[in-house]
Amino acid sequence: MAVPIGARGAAEMVVASSDTAIALGSGDVAVLGTPRLLALLEEATCEALRGYLPETQTSVGAAVSLKHRVPTPIDSRVRARANVVEVDGAMVVFDIAADHETAAGEVRSDVATGRITRVIVERASFVGG
Repeated sequence: MAVPIGARGAAEMVVASSDTAIALGSGDVAVLGTPRLLALLEEATCEALRGYLPETQTSVGAAVSLKHRVPTPIDSRVRARANVVEVDGAMVVFDIAADHETAAGEVRSDVATGRITRVIVERASFVGG
């Protein structure tokens, strides 16, 4: 089944100390680390593809452009969204965005934005190759 333009996926998490820049080695502050945010955004892209690929295929990350604009404190709920905006053969491009709600109730819709490109591959040849 072809991946349609407009297919959407989402993922969410609550930030723990193990998700911080300090714990990930990507900085020295106790807020959500960009590598963990990127992983959540990639999870949303995988959710957007769910049901469109046969069991013999999977997708792999190929390119990322991410602007992480707002620090997210521990205990905040982060929501990641991905929207398919381009399909060119095996290449699928997503617009991505994230927002958060802090434990104190502050909501920010501009935590991160960007674009992720994934490529659809044959599972067996990719893993075995």
